[in-house]
Amino acid sequence: MTYATDRLYEEVAYVAYHFHWGMDDILDLEHSERLRYVEQIARLNTRASGR
Repeated sequence: MTYATDRLYEEVAYVAYHFHWGMDDILDLEHSERLRYVEQIARLNTRASGR
């Protein structure tokens, strides 16, 4: 199964924006690990916004 290119770009951009990591570092992560960071960032953003 292939992972949608658009979704991959979204994940990379999201992590890069929030953690200031380089693209190569983010792409080196396993998919499940990258998704875990995406989920954690989302939780932090939700908590910070008071929702």
